[in-house]
Amino acid sequence: MTTQKELAKLAGVSAGTVSNVISGSTRVSEAARRKVLEAIRVLKYQPNLIARSLKTNRTNTLGIIVPDITIPFFPKIIRGAEAAARERGYFLIVLDSQRSHDLEIDMLGLLRQRVDGILLVTAGESKWSAERAAAIAAGPPVVCVDRLPVGLDTDTVCVDDSGAAELGVKHLLSLGHRQIAVITGPLTLRNEQERLRGYRRAMKAARLPTDSSLIWSASFDADDIHAVCQRGLLRQKPKPTALFATNGLTGMCALKSLYSLGFTTPGSIAFVTFDELIEEDFFQPRITSIVQPTYAIGHKAVEVLFDRIARVDNTEGISSIRLPATLVVRDSSRLQLAARPR
Repeated sequence: MTTQKELAKLAGVSAGTVSNVISGSTRVSEAARRKVLEAIRVLKYQPNLIARSLKTNRTNTLGIIVPDITIPFFPKIIRGAEAAARERGYFLIVLDSQRSHDLEIDMLGLLRQRVDGILLVTAGESKWSAERAAAIAAGPPVVCVDRLPVGLDTDTVCVDDSGAAELGVKHLLSLGHRQIAVITGPLTLRNEQERLRGYRRAMKAARLPTDSSLIWSASFDADDIHAVCQRGLLRQKPKPTALFATNGLTGMCALKSLYSLGFTTPGSIAFVTFDELIEEDFFQPRITSIVQPTYAIGHKAVEVLFDRIARVDNTEGISSIRLPATLVVRDSSRLQLAARPR
């Protein structure tokens, strides 16, 4: 069995440096860390995790809870988080809460006994009670990713939701659209609230009134999204000339609803969605999207989590990291309003 002394010899570093890398210490230079990780790979080093955890009170394991692993957005975050964990010699446990607040509470309780830190993408439908928030604060550090829970004070890493949504709506405004509808996910989620705020801010900057009949809120259920689109598109007078969706799942269902009602993009209505649609090649024309740096969000969240693990006082200096998104303009919004067929 390979020893840490053999790793140190191959890497050309001290045994203490090897120990620090394996334990996840932040005091090791990046160059030294890479040498040790390469030695671990070459010698196929397998640490005795049980013995090490008893000695150090660390498991070298992190956990991540997501609300629905079937949504393509979340596996991309997981990949970034897993890469960052692996760089520190950590493993990542992935759990799916199935959009249930009660289940995510149970999962947090399970992970608290087994990991050194937790990434949480909350189910988001319920406000955290003071009792449950206190229980979380008493355990290993938690970093909330993407969705920002109500009633839980933790480090957070997500995209600049409001700024990204404003970017998408301003793009539609630049094409001459003034009747711009927005369809959101559940407004119990703070990131959905922020994206709606970005829509309103863009409309206000263009000196346009916010028309409540152009703001459509739906759940994440496909039938509900279709019903909301039907009401908005068939009953609205005048009909919107553009539609902005605030998340990928809602955008996907809204787009299918548009097509089923006989609308085309951008001929009948221009369309922009938050998040990249994984079935991009299925849709013709291709869809203009607000693309989130999903891999970077997961990677950064683990970096923040390691910083928190290294601190003695876990309540000190809560971090709120907001990463920029990118507007990728494709065919669904390229047609100038004045050039559309009448």
